[in-house]
Amino acid sequence: MTTIFQATVEDIETIQKIAHTAWPVTYGDILSKEQIDYMLEKMYSEATLMDNLNKGHHFVLVKENSVCLGFASFEHNYLNEKCTRLHKIYLLPEAHGKGLGKMLLERIVALAKENHSDTISLNVNKFNKVCVFYKKMGFEVVAEEDLDIGDGYLMEDYKMEMKI
Repeated sequence: MTTIFQATVEDIETIQKIAHTAWPVTYGDILSKEQIDYMLEKMYSEATLMDNLNKGHHFVLVKENSVCLGFASFEHNYLNEKCTRLHKIYLLPEAHGKGLGKMLLERIVALAKENHSDTISLNVNKFNKVCVFYKKMGFEVVAEEDLDIGDGYLMEDYKMEMKI
């Protein structure tokens, strides 16, 4: 049985474990190990995740038979617009191909509609294979963004949007 549920502060360690397992697989062919380690520390420290929660980011977890296999993070009213921002969506490698990413995204779309959003936006690394998934789900590339994240590292992203 597969369930999606709202994460709480008690789930921070689970989110961190999933990120630390998923990132090397997701980005190992795209980014250096040093950049992956830097970004994981910057984006998934307990302090950063607590700050995200305090700023109105919502986290949802997906479980299959009581095993947590992935998570997503999103924010409604992004930039004070009728937009829901998908900040993060990651699955453990063994969960790929099971339709769980689609389930997470569909849940976020439903929640976005409940919150009167008309758009979902996200940034994704230009070289990430998941771009194909997002396009299949209805997202379109609306811009390219190169973001300096410190320590000489750059995030080379597509900004994608889906009208809902």
